[in-house]
Amino acid sequence: MKKMYFIAVYPPQEIIEDIKVFKKDLATNYANSKALKNEAHITLFPPFSREIELEEDIHIAFQKINTEITPFEMELDGFGSFPNPKNPVLYIQPKENIQLTELYHRVKEYFNFAQYSFHPHMTVGYRDLTWENYLKAWEKYENREYKTKFLVDKIVLLRHDGQWIPIAEKKLKK
Repeated sequence: MKKMYFIAVYPPQEIIEDIKVFKKDLATNYANSKALKNEAHITLFPPFSREIELEEDIHIAFQKINTEITPFEMELDGFGSFPNPKNPVLYIQPKENIQLTELYHRVKEYFNFAQYSFHPHMTVGYRDLTWENYLKAWEKYENREYKTKFLVDKIVLLRHDGQWIPIAEKKLKK
C-alpha cells in the first residue's frame, strides 16, 4: 500500500490561524475550498509516494538531514501568485532567506529523487481555484498588507492518512 509523504517548515499556530482567515475568504468568495484542507506551511520537499513498508527508509533519510543550523527568523511579507491559467496559486510571500535556502539544500542531499524547483511560499488558494476566480482574488490580494515573522527551529516529516499527519521532526541546532 502506498502513502504520500512530504517535508515542511510550519509556522506557529497563531500564524496558521491568521492564514486560515484568508483561506476561508477564498473558500467563501472564490469557490476555493481545497486550500482549507492543509495548514499553512513552507514545503522543503514536495509530496511523494512510497510503499508504507519503506517508511523506515524515509525516517532514516530524514534523520540524516544535517540540521546543524542556528534557528532563524522567517519573515512573511504580503501576497504573491503563480499565474498559471491551468493551476493558479495565491500565496503568502516569505522574504528571501539564505538559511531557508540552505535548509532546502540539506534536505535535498537525502531527498533528491524528484525534480523540484524551490519557490518558498505559503499557499492560500490553489487546486479548485478557477482562472476567473483567481483573477478576481488576485485583484483583492495583490496589494493587501500582511506582515509577520516566526522562528524556524525544526523541520517536519508528514504522512498523508486522510489528512497530513506529522510523523517525525528534527530540531535545528548549532
